[in-house]
Amino acid sequence: MRAKTIPHVEYEIFQHILDEIDISMVKEKMVVEPRIDKAEERFDKGAESAAQLIQNMMDRRRHKLPFDHPDFKEKEA
Repeated sequence: MRAKTIPHVEYEIFQHILDEIDISMVKEKMVVEPRIDKAEERFDKGAESAAQLIQNMMDRRRHKLPFDHPDFKEKEA
């Protein structure tokens, strides 16, 4: 689909980040001794929070997507 608006491009980039970017290398670097269990818990919570932030940005752009986009949603009043 052709890039029709800037929010459309932003939405597609965010979707690509969520679907395609592998953060396992980041996790490998950050989850280390001395407390691996606690570091992994923090990493998992941080990754979940970051994903939710990206999802929120996507949700705020859904009403600006082209009408024929499968994720288009009317803005709620």
